[in-house]
Amino acid sequence: MAQGARCATPSDLLFTETGMSDADLIDETGEEPAILTLPLDAWHRAQGGRMVEFAGYYMPVQYDGIMAEHLWVRESAGLFDVSHMGQLLFRTEDGADLDGALEAVLPGDIANLKPGRQRYSLLLAEDGGILDDLMVTRLPEANPFDVTGLYMVVNGATKYDDISYFLDRLPEDVLINHMEDQALLALQGPKAVDALARLVPGVRDLVFMSAAPFEWDGKPLWIGRSGYTGEDGFEISIDGEHAEALATALCAEPEVKPIGLGARDSLRLEAGLPLYGHDLDETITPVMADLGFALSKRRREEANFLGATRILAEREAGAAVKRVGLLVEGRQPVREGAAVLDANGGEVGRVTSGGFAPSVNAPIAMAFVPAAMAAPGTRIQLQQRGKVHSATVAAMPFVSHRYVR
Repeated sequence: MAQGARCATPSDLLFTETGMSDADLIDETGEEPAILTLPLDAWHRAQGGRMVEFAGYYMPVQYDGIMAEHLWVRESAGLFDVSHMGQLLFRTEDGADLDGALEAVLPGDIANLKPGRQRYSLLLAEDGGILDDLMVTRLPEANPFDVTGLYMVVNGATKYDDISYFLDRLPEDVLINHMEDQALLALQGPKAVDALARLVPGVRDLVFMSAAPFEWDGKPLWIGRSGYTGEDGFEISIDGEHAEALATALCAEPEVKPIGLGARDSLRLEAGLPLYGHDLDETITPVMADLGFALSKRRREEANFLGATRILAEREAGAAVKRVGLLVEGRQPVREGAAVLDANGGEVGRVTSGGFAPSVNAPIAMAFVPAAMAAPGTRIQLQQRGKVHSATVAAMPFVSHRYVR
């Protein structure tokens, strides 16, 4: 790692040793470790959460039922535990160019990201394939981490690979801290702001894709107004030791109930939001995934990000395949892995996410299809377990976003 970024020593502010890869999670006997637990594990169980393994952790899939929880979030406010996500801090020493270092591996405009503003971006392979999608935020001068730099949230299932990737590719003077002791809670829904503002009044001043430091009961919080449901909402970073007290206080508000992974998935599917490892992977480019907004104009003009030659050529000529939404006829959901068929019954694409959408009251899906079949209104056939289903390509999101801008 001598030529790349490094994890700072414990004496460097709050930066601690990190940098594990997924391979490091295998113990010396060659066996995979036991499933990990989150700071709120006991709290979830006490609330009646049905726990399942996800991204290497025990996490609640549901409490009262997926459909009921889904509709509650659309109507009120739901609390999700997303502490499995990777929370990373980046800083440099001696005035080195942190923005330039990150722009070498991300296609977004980091240099023009203002303090307290968030940006969606992508971690790309050299051929333009997507290794992860993530959120990066410029920290204001005053923040609970006491660091001048950037805060990033990456996917839980890929976080150790992401860290290794950064360590290999970023300059030696870039320091990375994986805040493993920090919990992350997401409060989502149209009444989320009312509930959270009773505990933290200043959050009403935030708008979509902005973040700021706050305090609750003497405990520092880092709160961003964003989320993964298509609804208004917040993501709250707090020391894991205090996560249970905050979760309990939030759920004491009449608008708030705890919500599991099942509803999180159906909510994000209705919102047209892709899930890494399903709708995104290293074989998919941003253009195929319809994520061109993550490629800023300046970066496109400079064409100096990984995979730029391929990605910009696809933007110009169009990708051969495209991620689309599907409205499925009938009541039976079509799941990930189902085949997209052409007029002759040959397989030309695949479903990457699918399920019943409670707010739409119908089964929906995402799929990658040939560009010629990607226009909304196109009728297509799907094959699942030998049975053929009819579907129509639909514009996404299936349910309108309700962000506060």
